[in-house]
Amino acid sequence: MQDLKYYQQSFFKNDWKAGISVFLVALPLCLGIALASGAPLFSGLIAGIIGGIVIGFLSGSEVSVSGPAAGLTIIVFTAIKDLGSYQGFLVAVILAGVLQLIFGYLKGGRLSAFFPDSVIKGMLVAIGIVIILKQIPHALGDDRDYEGEFEFEQVADNQNTITELIRSFVDFNYGAVNITIACLVLMLIWERLAKKKIAFFQAVPASLIAVGLGIFINEMYAIYRPDYFLGNSPIHMVAVPLFNTFNDFTKTLISPDFTFLSNPKIYTVAITLAVVASLETLLSLEAADSIDTEKRISSGDKELKAQGIGNILSGFLGGLPVTSVVVRTSANVYSGGKTRASAIFHGILLLGSVVFIPTIINKIPLASLAAVLLMVGYKLANPQVFKKIYKEGYDQSIPFIITILVVVFKDLLWGIGVGSLVGILFVLKTNFNNTITVVREGNNVLINLSKDIYFMNKSQIKEVLMSIKEGDEVYIDGTKAKFIDHDIFNILLEFKKNAKRKNIEIDFKNVSKNNKENINQFEDDLNEK
Repeated sequence: MQDLKYYQQSFFKNDWKAGISVFLVALPLCLGIALASGAPLFSGLIAGIIGGIVIGFLSGSEVSVSGPAAGLTIIVFTAIKDLGSYQGFLVAVILAGVLQLIFGYLKGGRLSAFFPDSVIKGMLVAIGIVIILKQIPHALGDDRDYEGEFEFEQVADNQNTITELIRSFVDFNYGAVNITIACLVLMLIWERLAKKKIAFFQAVPASLIAVGLGIFINEMYAIYRPDYFLGNSPIHMVAVPLFNTFNDFTKTLISPDFTFLSNPKIYTVAITLAVVASLETLLSLEAADSIDTEKRISSGDKELKAQGIGNILSGFLGGLPVTSVVVRTSANVYSGGKTRASAIFHGILLLGSVVFIPTIINKIPLASLAAVLLMVGYKLANPQVFKKIYKEGYDQSIPFIITILVVVFKDLLWGIGVGSLVGILFVLKTNFNNTITVVREGNNVLINLSKDIYFMNKSQIKEVLMSIKEGDEVYIDGTKAKFIDHDIFNILLEFKKNAKRKNIEIDFKNVSKNNKENINQFEDDLNEK
């Protein structure tokens, strides 16, 4: 009961506003991803509704928001084409959900802990940059590429991010540009007044007013400047399916064809979907925790179970596969979302918009939504983040920058993979450098083995021993090393054996391969040789 009261208070104070902002961001993305996937347009909306209401309720995170993901677009498109049936593909979505449930029960959520913090921060900044680069064409009225494509190479029109930008600046639409500028200026002023604690501006979400302004300006175009009017071409507008009744809505739901269970390709597709969707979800979860103002720690295992249930339902109802999505999650947090109530509310709004007010929704210009997304992108890629990471040192800034570059010029999973590899190499390098410390005072030398010693430290230990001079008194302390690699151990023993020839005194303390072995035994073995 206490939890219910907490969610009610949070909803009426913050989450309803954040839910509206996420809804406005998610709506065109759901439609665009479905279009790019070669799936029925409504399948993206079903995935968004389930991602909001069902997964929002079951999620392991309070601020994560789920829906159809751009990262799965190529996989979905290829799978539908190879299987030759969308109904057959839905079976793979259900099986992927079952696999995710299993991953959750097997504690697969622990995998998220292996992504370095610098890489997660780089991913967030990179997604902010990608949002800005991908939304500039829509802000300029170039809507030939679908909403929600985040890869550098654009499948829809055979362009890439850079050529698309050039094309947009060469052939822009005055009507769209005016709407974008007006909406951006409105949101900037609105947020500044909200920060001054003016109640009205704090109570009403800037994104909602901006979209309302976009509709108003476009309708004024129809009366006073028909040449600027964007509604003449559906390509410039949100385009949700129209239903006369709720019964019409339910009739559009597509059922899976379980005869495809005999098709071996189904299982390959299901495994691919489950693995990629789970990775994207865990990455998004780490990102959510990173920007959560309450600094809560989410349960990866619980999230995988929630995603599994969501994908099973989405498959049964004809929807696309679902993952936790960084763009929606970021929009939620930066709009003031505090609890899962905002994600659930955004799902309810998606459902209500397509059932009850699709005509009004279809009056929204994509240019006004581009303005909303540009604000989200800027907040993610705030220049202050670069300054902060730079001050943390090159071991943090290099994986951060590499992650950004690969995400922007390739895609999300490649960026995370390459960035994590670089981050791990820096971790190994740092551990490597801190493993062996040497202190010299005159002829007295202390060699401290401060961590476990592995074969990778062989060159380092050789360099240290080579620096020992004739007449030195050397003390090697292995107290903090619970394990010393066989090769390293033999090098130390050989050095001790030959030290007297060079007039070097050497003494060991707790230097053994492991705690159960005694150094004298190894010295005897070497002497016998």
